[in-house]
Amino acid sequence: MNSLFRPLELPNGTILKNRLVKSAMSDTLGDGWGNPTPEQGRLYETWDRGDVAVSVIGEVQGDPRTIEHPGNLVLDTQSDFDAFRALAQQGQANGAALWLQLGHAGALTPDWLGIPKGPSALDLNGLRCDALSLSEISALPDHFARTARLASDLGFGGVQIHAAHGFLLSQFLSPLFNRRQDGYGGSAKNRMRLVIETVEAVRAQVPKEFCVSIKLNATDQITGGLTQDGALGVVAALDGRGLDLMEFSGGTYFPGAPASSDAVSGGPYFIDFAKTARQLTTVPLMATGGFKSRMQADAAIRSGATDLIGLARALVLDPALPTTWRTQGHDPLFPRFAEALPGGVTAWYTQGLQAIARGGEGSKTDVSLADALSALTERTERQKQSLSKRLAQHTTFP
Repeated sequence: MNSLFRPLELPNGTILKNRLVKSAMSDTLGDGWGNPTPEQGRLYETWDRGDVAVSVIGEVQGDPRTIEHPGNLVLDTQSDFDAFRALAQQGQANGAALWLQLGHAGALTPDWLGIPKGPSALDLNGLRCDALSLSEISALPDHFARTARLASDLGFGGVQIHAAHGFLLSQFLSPLFNRRQDGYGGSAKNRMRLVIETVEAVRAQVPKEFCVSIKLNATDQITGGLTQDGALGVVAALDGRGLDLMEFSGGTYFPGAPASSDAVSGGPYFIDFAKTARQLTTVPLMATGGFKSRMQADAAIRSGATDLIGLARALVLDPALPTTWRTQGHDPLFPRFAEALPGGVTAWYTQGLQAIARGGEGSKTDVSLADALSALTERTERQKQSLSKRLAQHTTFP
């Protein structure tokens, strides 16, 4: 299995020690004010000791008004910089790189924060949002770039620009969300304009050795959304823009759609897409989704379709999976749930993240989906109350 444990040099000269990456998950372990907690530090320290090449912290916002979940991290000028520095140090002490996934919920911003805004005004079953103004859109690339620069200054190894799963940048790429008829909508070229401007702004604001990556949907997996052909056009347009890595995933959190992590059966999911994308870009590629065995991961690398393997739920089941695969070869045992409970599986894995953060080994099979969902709902409500206090105290934001 040497293919999984060969180093990889990224375009900016960064050398990753192997081909296994902890892909972004919304761990929701922030303190409710947007700052890291000691538990979150222990979580990423655990994955670092388990020998991943990179860990990506999911859903880090540059503005508390555009969060995906009240447990997200918020990195801006009012953040606790000491807490962020401590997180960067803990998550990289054993040679892993720790990257922040820069997000913006856009039209999927929780409505208790106010009226969500996306590319276009929509009034659909389960989703209502206003349209961003042209001035608000033009400010977004610099918004992402400022957050990336803070991440660099605080010691993180890189950022991932989140343009997948139905959040803001993904919404601009999607014909379902983006119905504008100006320079940021209409044609495919116009719909990808904001993503390109954001990548270029981030790259311009950070040092060369700081990694800049992006997460893209290979498909939105929903009628009217971004198709594979459209996604390949985005891949081609991003070539030569200063990226160090492109990650491919899929699905959307559009109300009523299957959860991104549950939208496709089987797996691995996006190898064929990556194989086609390989012909359109010189940027290293990562496929994420559905990798459940060492054999699958090894075959994907050996095929040449992808350079890196993105793992998420597998690393909740075995936080030291790279070490396990290198020394023992055992695969994680994925649970089967007899009950069908919307959001239950995601909540079960989220509780697993919390168990690791508290010093445990990962998800326990004796926890029911209903109990996991109830525990997550209670914690979310506490974080929501804390974030509401922050917003009340700080009425202006940069």
